[in-house]
Formats: sequence, structure tokens, C-alpha cells
Amino acid sequence: MERGTPLAGPRTILRRLRDVMARAGSAQERLDQVVRIVAGEMVAEVCSIYLRRAGDVLELFATQGLNPDAVHNTRLRIGEGIVGDVAANMRPLALADAPAHPSFAYRPETGEDIYHSMAGVPIQRGEKLLGVLAVQNRTLRQYDEEELETLENVAMVLAELVAGGELVGPDELKPVDGIGVLPLRVEGIQIVAGVAMGRAVLHRPRVLVTRIVAEDAVVEQKRFAEALAAVRVDLDRMLASETLGHGEHREVLETFRLFADDRGWVERTRDAIASGLTAEAGVQRAFDETRARFSEISDPYIRERLSDFAELTNRLLLRLTGRSSTIDPASIPDDAIVVARDLGPAELLDYDRTRLRGLVLEEGSPLGHVAIVARALDIPVVGQARDALAKIENGDPVVVDGDHAQVLIRPAEEIQQRVAETLSVRESRRREYAALRDLPARTLDGVDVSLRINAGLLLDMQHVASTGADGVGLYRTEIPFMVRSEFPDVDSQVWLYSRVLDQAEGKPVAFRTLDVGGDKVLPYFGTFGEENPAMGWRAIRIGLDRPSMLRRQLRAILRAAGERPVWIMFPMIADVGEMRQARRLLDLEIDHARRRGQPAPVRVAVGAMLEVPSLLWQLPALLREIDFLSVGSNDLVQFMYAADRGNSRLAGRYDPLSPAVLRALRMVVETCATANVDLSVCGEMAGKPIEALTLLGIGVRTLSMSPAGFGPVKSMLRGVDLGRFAGYVEGLLERKDGGLRADIDLYARDHGIRL
Repeated sequence: MERGTPLAGPRTILRRLRDVMARAGSAQERLDQVVRIVAGEMVAEVCSIYLRRAGDVLELFATQGLNPDAVHNTRLRIGEGIVGDVAANMRPLALADAPAHPSFAYRPETGEDIYHSMAGVPIQRGEKLLGVLAVQNRTLRQYDEEELETLENVAMVLAELVAGGELVGPDELKPVDGIGVLPLRVEGIQIVAGVAMGRAVLHRPRVLVTRIVAEDAVVEQKRFAEALAAVRVDLDRMLASETLGHGEHREVLETFRLFADDRGWVERTRDAIASGLTAEAGVQRAFDETRARFSEISDPYIRERLSDFAELTNRLLLRLTGRSSTIDPASIPDDAIVVARDLGPAELLDYDRTRLRGLVLEEGSPLGHVAIVARALDIPVVGQARDALAKIENGDPVVVDGDHAQVLIRPAEEIQQRVAETLSVRESRRREYAALRDLPARTLDGVDVSLRINAGLLLDMQHVASTGADGVGLYRTEIPFMVRSEFPDVDSQVWLYSRVLDQAEGKPVAFRTLDVGGDKVLPYFGTFGEENPAMGWRAIRIGLDRPSMLRRQLRAILRAAGERPVWIMFPMIADVGEMRQARRLLDLEIDHARRRGQPAPVRVAVGAMLEVPSLLWQLPALLREIDFLSVGSNDLVQFMYAADRGNSRLAGRYDPLSPAVLRALRMVVETCATANVDLSVCGEMAGKPIEALTLLGIGVRTLSMSPAGFGPVKSMLRGVDLGRFAGYVEGLLERKDGGLRADIDLYARDHGIRL
């Protein structure tokens, strides 16, 4: 097999192409010259340029080596043949024996049957595919990395020529479906719950590179270094701002700031500039390479980091073109709904938060950095809203319905009026719930209930005071681990847990140890390739198999507590033996702290999460090992029914208000009472009024929920005679086999209980 013949330097090819672009002549004539130059300089027998036409078709526009009659007559669908494969995946492909590749498609009119090796690269502008540049040789030639990089540089030059519109008119590839004045509804996924209405602001930050070939590589390297330094200063200034506040959204920005120091990415950019590109083109090339690598990674959390690189690329390009932002503050309405393909965390904070109402993303996921920042700002977000940018115009009225994962575009006047009424009612109820803050969580017949909140962000801790909660029934410790690029050390964890306890102001906080695995992925752990990750290596199973990791977290919690009492609970316990192992690790850390003379918590309460049904038959033995038990109803119900709660086909099929679930929970209540062990429910059941009412009816007296559910649940329980209702539920459980939801709803209506 032959190696590629040494070619003229990449900078020589770029200089020749620059001369071609500067000459007079049609765009087609320039394409014809380009294929001749590339074929000659790369010692390739064929060089061809395919451009994208309407209908996702690639048409042969120029060639050196193939049959000239095939030009404008040979067409391939995107995805068809090797050229179509390069286009579909938008990444380079080099093959020593192209006919042996499964995507190979032979077109007899081209006369290419005598060629064996082939290399192709996408022609793209920003993230828009414009075509494919390909070379071929008769021999089994192994194209090297330098040759592929040369083709990518040529493709960047071609992108500017094609984008001029002379070869393929800009209107030909413009999406037309859904554009106009008709109302539309686009479905997506819920990233942040809530509802907002306002006017659309299209976020199109990508700076298109127009100057590709460098005059002086030294000058371009200096320009890149200066721009990178300026971006670092901008991010440091943002982090230093007092208005940013504290919490995981700050950690997100600190993690994002680390991308600006990534040595591999910086070196790839410098190498691209050294090949003869301008600083702008080098930055874009480095990002395109990163995007190609990330596209092959299936892990959703790691792929989400691509949006961070996209934002960093754009900030650098802005600096290199003499601008600091694409956002014009004067053009942002007071009720802005930002619509974007994707958004980085710092980009979101570039918008005036007093004017920002909601966010619509064509991509995005609940694991993304921008999602964490949006939650901290209490902004509803709908993600994966397909073709939103093509269907929405600047200034369009838009409704972001994060509760139902949909976006209403140009809704009718009556729809806007109904949404406005809904928002008004929500605001009225919010004021009403706030008025309950200092009133006891006590039923009409004098039964006191402990209401607590679930938290996972430092910012969530403000809700302890604002709701009047009795504490935090579940603090999810995994979120700070998920937003970092490496495992946080003990000191970092101590800093966080100390502030959580400080903001609780003496009220109990139950720290759940690291619950990762399943749909919660650590970027530095990777995925485990499990067919059923929800029931795989996760939560306490990881902690017990990696005891040093779990011990570091326990050490941090104990140090953060100091002399204050602390509650620690272990997730996903399936066997009493696991609980004993976890408790032994905790005892070792307590003993370790004592020997080091560290302040000891006045009390360390140890708990377990009841999420796995096997524990239901081990309760007496389990309760002898713990001080409190917390029911994670989400996992418990899905495991009881073998029904993935994220599967839309199973939504609503298995009701937690079924006799099977409620009888099991009643047995847990009775067993905990006999053993004098505190019991709480911290899953979604606790935060929904009808389900919380039912839990109270079977004897649960501690509920922990999201802050959004606190007001409705407290309002409900203050209007119920619990003794009377408990008798009613008991009767239902004795005589009914079907779901109880309809019966309980009717009871509430008849007795004026607000659900």
C-alpha cells in the first residue's frame, strides 16, 4: 500500500487559492481552477467538488479527472455513497480501498471505476453543510493527517465562494415549512418547568469566518493569543461580579472557564494557524475537529460539553473581529423569549435577567450547563424544539410551556389571553402560598405534619426560609459532581456542605450520598455500557465498590458539620448487608476524625433510602441499623411495576395511588412506628396534593418535596380533617382492587379540600 506522495506545503496551496479567489471570473470558473490546483499539488488523479442542492441532494459541480460530462449530471442523496456519508456525518473520511467500504456507490457516468483510494471532507460554513470536496487515486493510497488537514483548509476557502450565492442561490436551501404568520406548536422536552410568554429574540451568535488565508502566520498567532487572553479576562470579570451570586451555577461558570485553558484545544488552534490559516479560521477549524470527535460519543453529558466549546469559539471569533457581543441591549424587549440552537452558560448570563422570561433550544438537555444556570434563574426552558429557529421570527409572540414541553408560536389572541390568565392565577396563588409561610402545617383536627424541601443546588437553600420548611429532607449531592470536569476534592466538598448547613440555619439537612449511574453520568467516569442502567451499577453499589470515593464524601460531610448535628442517608439500598457496609465506612470516618482531634457532630443520624422493593421484606432487620428511613417513591413504584417512568408509552399506566403501592407503604409506616424510626417520603408523591393527601391518610407524617410543591401541599393539608379522611382511605384499601385516584378526588371535592 502506498503512502501519499509528499505534497507542496499547505501554505503554498492556500496562497495559490487566494490568488484564484482574487482574480476576475465566474464562480464556476474558480471552482474549475480549484480542482486543478488541488489535484496537481496533492498528486491526486481526481479532485471533485459536490455542492448541496434543494432536497438534500449533492450535485457534482467541478472535477479534475472524472468524466467532464458528469458535471451537473451526477447527483447523490446525502447519505448515499462515500461522498454522501461525508456529508451526512459532516466529518472527513479517508479510505485506501474505497470500493470495499459499505457506503461505496458506483456511478458509471463518472468513469471512476478505475480509482481505489478516496478522501473527502465536508464543505461547511458554521454548522451549515454546503458540499463535499473529494480526491481519488488509482493506487491503494493511505492519505495521511496532513493531507486531510490540507483538504479541510481548502474546504474553508470554498465555503466562502459557495456562500456568495452565485453557484447555489441562498433561497434554494432555505427551510420554508412553518414560516409565516400561522400559529404553530412545537413539541420538545422539559428542561426547566414553568410557563412564560413574551416576544422572540433569535440568538444567532455564530460569527462566520470570511478571511481564511493568512498573510503572516506570526501576526495571526499573536492575534489569537491576544484574543484568548481577552476572553479569559471577560470570564474572570463575570465570575468576580457580585450580582452572579453563589451556587452551582457559579461552579458551572468556573468549569466553563477551564475550557479557555484547555491545552489540547489551544494547541490544535495554533497548529491550524501554522498551516497558513488566519486566527479566525484556525479557531473555527479547531472547533470543527472537536465537534467531529464529540459526534461519535454517545454519552449525553459529554456531548453536552460541545455547547461549551461552541460558546468559547464564538467568544474568540467576536474578539478577533473587533466585537465583544452579538447582543444589542437596546433591541431586547422587556419580555424576551430567547430562541437558540444551543446556548452556553455564560451566553445566557449575557442577557439582562430582568428582561429574560424564557428559553427555547433546538438542542439541549436537562444535564446541560445552561440548564443548571436557567434553573438558578427560575427561567422555564423547552429543549429539543426541532427547527425552532426556522419557524420563529424576531418579535413573534411565543409561549414557553415548560410544564408540558411545548412551544406555542404566534398563538391566537384567545390563547394568549388564556395564558395571561394562567400566569395571573399562578402569581395570585404564589402570593397566597407565601402568606401561609408562618402558619403551622397542621390539619383541621390538629395533626401536625413536618414539611421539608428537596434540594440539589446551593441556590435551592433559599427556599427553606421562603417556604418556612422544617428543613431539607433530601439534599442531592451529585449535581456538583456532574458539573465538574474532575472529581471534587474533600476541601471543595467541605466548602459546599458547610454553606448548605449555614443556610439551613440549624434546621435538619439529610445529605444523600452520591447517587450517580443510570441517567446521571459523571464526565470523568464515562458510561458503563449497561443495557439497563437504572438497575445497574449505580448509587450505593458504586460507593461500596469504590470505598475511597465514598469515604472522601463522608469525611467532607462530617468536617462541614463541625459540632452541628448532621443527617446522612445512603441511596439504592437493596440488602441489609449493604447498609451495614455503608455504616462501617461512616464509622471509620467518625473514628478517623476523632483521632485527628476534629470537632465531632453532636449527632450523626444515619438513614437509608427505600427505593428497591426487596427491602420491604427486610424492614425489621434494616430498622435496627438506621435512625431514619426515607421512601424514594419514584424508583420504588417503577421497580414494583417494572415500568420505566421515563417511557412515554407507560405514562399513566401504573398509578402510585393503587392499592398495591399504598398497602406496601402502609406496612412501612406501621413497621417504622413499632421500631420508633422516623419515616419520610421524598419522591414525587410527596409534592402532589392528591398523592400527599393519600400518604397522610395512611399515616405518613413527614413529606419532603420540591419547593414548587410546598405551597399547594401545605394549603391542602390545612383544609383536611385527617382522622375522617384516614378512615375513608382505610375502607377503600380493604374493598377496592383498582386505582383510588378518582375516589380520593371526589372525596376532596365533596369536603372542600383544595387539590
